[in-house]
Amino acid sequence: MNGNRVRRSTGQPTEQPSQPPFFSVLIPNYNGIRHLPDLFTGLNSQLFADFETIFADDASSDGSVQWVQDNARQARVLASHENKGFVASINMAARAARGRFIVILNNDTQPAPEFLAELARTICSHPRAGIVAAKLLLFEERDRIHTAGDMMGRDGIPRNRGVWTIDSGQFDDSEDVFGGCGGAMAVRRELWEALDGFDEEFWMYIEDVDLSFRAQLLGSEAVFAPAARVYHKLGSSGGDELSSFYVGRNTVWTLAKNMPTSILLDHASQIAGAQLSIALDALRNCRGSAARARLRGQIAGLLGLPHVLRKRAVVQSRKRLHDAEIDRLLV
Repeated sequence: MNGNRVRRSTGQPTEQPSQPPFFSVLIPNYNGIRHLPDLFTGLNSQLFADFETIFADDASSDGSVQWVQDNARQARVLASHENKGFVASINMAARAARGRFIVILNNDTQPAPEFLAELARTICSHPRAGIVAAKLLLFEERDRIHTAGDMMGRDGIPRNRGVWTIDSGQFDDSEDVFGGCGGAMAVRRELWEALDGFDEEFWMYIEDVDLSFRAQLLGSEAVFAPAARVYHKLGSSGGDELSSFYVGRNTVWTLAKNMPTSILLDHASQIAGAQLSIALDALRNCRGSAARARLRGQIAGLLGLPHVLRKRAVVQSRKRLHDAEIDRLLV
């Protein structure tokens, strides 16, 4: 990391540099105007200033675009005229990005001043890493962890490392993880392009797990940046029903696309048991709208398998790691 790039950002528009910026910070947004003052306060305080900001609006109706144009003129605004989903918004922004690394940052977050500097420091010390995961903490309880990097279970259930625990130094080392949370993560541009970005059919939720799984199959490394802190207003960007449906469906699709055949067979009882447990829990709580949405999501995942299995053929044909190496990445 070049030391002359570490300075306090003024937040004012500047002329386009002759060389691409180190980072392109992509902010997907849908009716998130209430979050934008906190988000841009954090971005304007960054100690590492070699970045561009791309605000990708998904046909908001709450004045978000006008707010950014009036209050965050350093950001480049890409506005969709129809609602295409979280994933499509990020892919749209990534196509316009110039940075060497793509940083995805939820609109309902506030990055700490050293966020980008610590991402850059970790990137430079781990040149083989294609994905760098930030440490997400709760916005209201800033010592409580939302995720210290993603994990993938042998039962096929993705997990947030350290979720809900107090941040007492147990995750202060930079270490390998399965992937990064899409709320705050960096992806090397070459890897992003090799993977064709997020799968837009996921719409939202678990798209980051799918991307990380595909990256691991290619042999790319993911590493955790413990001092790259971001504060997340958990649950602000999607309702319970919405998240329950897409998590239910997209978890099934992620497994169907990415889990190698030998691992599926070895852990079939765990995978089937986990999905059955989720379905039974939803049935027991079927009076609740979120439980019904999760069950609908699982059913939609199963109904979509013929199409997803065609994608699986492509993903598996590109696999570079031996199945045993992939199995060691699982928990």
